[in-house]
Amino acid sequence: MPVVLRIDGLRFLFYSNEGSPREPPHVHVLQDRDEAKFWLAPEVSMAYNDGFSARQINRIHKLVVQNRERLEGAWHEHFA
Repeated sequence: MPVVLRIDGLRFLFYSNEGSPREPPHVHVLQDRDEAKFWLAPEVSMAYNDGFSARQINRIHKLVVQNRERLEGAWHEHFA
């Protein structure tokens, strides 16, 4: 479960054993017991949210958009 990015207590990561066949590029965002999943393509969109407030989700969405290139690159490198 490589953590690709950390920002203000948020961990952006991938689950190495997730999906067979593998799902499209996405990132999980965790903080304490809260977790959200965002698809990275074709555009950033939330797949699910478990515990984050609407305000937090809006901020996380912006962070994923801002770091999309880095996250996608790390996804492809990890699963190559």
